[in-house]
Amino acid sequence: MKPRQSETKRRLAEEAMTLFAEFRRAYVNEWRRQEHNERMYRGEHWYDVPVTDPNEPRPVTPILQSTIENVAADIADQMPEAVIAPESAVDDYAARVIDAVIRRNHDASAFPVEYRRMIHDLLVGGYCIQEVGYDSALNGGLGGAYIRHADIRSILIDPLVTDLNDGRAVFKLALRPKEWVRTHYPDLYPLVESRPVDTAELITDEILSPDPKNAVLLLEYWRREYDADEDAYRVHMALISNGVVLEDSRDVKPEGYFAHGRYPFVLTTLYPRKGSALGFGIVDLFATQQLYADKLDQLVLKNAFMASHNKLLITDASGFDPDDLRDWSKDVHTGENLNGVTWMTTAPLPDYLLAYIRSIRGDIKEESGANDSSRGTVSAGVTAARAIEALQEMSTKRARMATDQLHEAFREAVRLEIETEREFNCYLRPVTITIDGEPKEVLFDSAALEKSAPGGAVLPIEFLISIKAVRRSRFAAAAQNELAMNLLSMGAITKEQAISLMVFEGKEQVQKSMREAAENEEPLFPERMKKKKFGGNL
Repeated sequence: MKPRQSETKRRLAEEAMTLFAEFRRAYVNEWRRQEHNERMYRGEHWYDVPVTDPNEPRPVTPILQSTIENVAADIADQMPEAVIAPESAVDDYAARVIDAVIRRNHDASAFPVEYRRMIHDLLVGGYCIQEVGYDSALNGGLGGAYIRHADIRSILIDPLVTDLNDGRAVFKLALRPKEWVRTHYPDLYPLVESRPVDTAELITDEILSPDPKNAVLLLEYWRREYDADEDAYRVHMALISNGVVLEDSRDVKPEGYFAHGRYPFVLTTLYPRKGSALGFGIVDLFATQQLYADKLDQLVLKNAFMASHNKLLITDASGFDPDDLRDWSKDVHTGENLNGVTWMTTAPLPDYLLAYIRSIRGDIKEESGANDSSRGTVSAGVTAARAIEALQEMSTKRARMATDQLHEAFREAVRLEIETEREFNCYLRPVTITIDGEPKEVLFDSAALEKSAPGGAVLPIEFLISIKAVRRSRFAAAAQNELAMNLLSMGAITKEQAISLMVFEGKEQVQKSMREAAENEEPLFPERMKKKKFGGNL
């Protein structure tokens, strides 16, 4: 007997697929925009231009791609790190523990890799999405919350709203082999396989083309509902494939998937759009300049090709044989009249055209915030680390604006991560914290992070979360080290304090060695130390 879905599950699937069809129609042009931006980023925009002459050059100067990479490098240098500070002294120990837990989670889930992917989506696509959830396989099977990059091509936000959490639903799309569904949901697989496969126009790669016959589309249908009786929002998730409900969070947690009642996605836009939750990227702003620059380069190359292949004009009255003149191996050619032989040369392009090409390229770099100073290219004679850092600091204002936006979104994502950790953690996990200057291993228990209101209700602990940049450019690090050395030479700080202020690889090992040396150091005059201890004179 074939498996059947209950009436409740069937209505849920119909509701999801109807809403998904509406979102999908609204996203057709958005997917085309994303695809166009990626092609512009890769320098493949000539393929979108109709071919008039297959032999004409199609040059690409990667100004746009280089600009995006330089801005991305500036943002990546300011990798965010969550610093958890308690609101009261009572919560100091709990704040230290959760701070260590968050650091461990980000290390286990390779957050720097996820962060770089977010930067690419933000600059090229115009917005990026951070997904917050809980992975039971993280930390060696003990579990842990995470913040991960969500591909903007796989997320559909309600096109009617400007705030993600105001939307009727959020869809997350993914392609999986049919074997994956058969392995994870063997009872429902016959029902999934019997229905037509819909890949929802998902293009995973323009070069690598998978066979849609061997794939199924998985929909994570996130919906947020308002409970008027409780005056609270509840978020639910259903996993659907080919109109079949594979999982429904209501079966396990009818009170809501997450206690915080928000969608587990945090959206960041580079240049906001009016009337939309999405945004525009650098490609949207400077694609036209890139196209014109490459078109002018095409004219220059065509002129160069024509100039390198001059034409010889021969009249019949000249008496010269064209094939004989074409043979460059001969030293002597015989004819009647030299006046009938003329070279046709190609006139060079005017200088103002070449200057205009350079101007367009410079404008893209200058207006996008990726000028020479931000790239580290400074005039001769500027060698001091402080001077180079100052020039970079003044020239990266737009990169700093994008960085601040990412950090604010990261702050919100960490808030959700803390609540997710408290809600789903069920194992004692060892973490290392610093107590009285010494590292100490303690066990993290999420139950210890709960507070009770006077009425007995459990309240979440609210932490103050500040963001700091833990990675800097080499010039900023050099300036910081130079400052520490100057303070040390003035006698304002000790060697230990200077080391703590400096930025270099292996800093922790040096500090550990200095502590061990201080603990094992013997006094030069032990007998004098004893006399001093008991009041004796030296």
